[in-house]
Amino acid sequence: MTNFEKITIVANQLANNGKKPTVALVKGKLVDPVPLPQIISTLKSWKHEPENCTFPTYRISEDDNDKAVIEGKIVLTQEQLEQSIKQAVDKAIAPLKAELAEINALLRSIKTASK
Repeated sequence: MTNFEKITIVANQLANNGKKPTVALVKGKLVDPVPLPQIISTLKSWKHEPENCTFPTYRISEDDNDKAVIEGKIVLTQEQLEQSIKQAVDKAIAPLKAELAEINALLRSIKTASK
């Protein structure tokens, strides 16, 4: 895929989301670096084509519905990702917490018995 096509797709995504495609917005959404002069010249000749807005390697940033699309799949929002990580960590440390509670109980019983 050419840089022209990549820029056009991102510009169409922005326009479909009600935003005016600017050099800064387009540059921020491109996965691969593209020279600024190429972005500028492409945007000068760009015409909105609502149907021409999908390509699997481009993402919709957090500004656009707080979701990302990478390789054609919807990825978790930041909040969902944080929640998922928290749940995984809680699940991983639950056995350690239980073991620590058991150790503390044993220590208390040893202290009580030694008095």
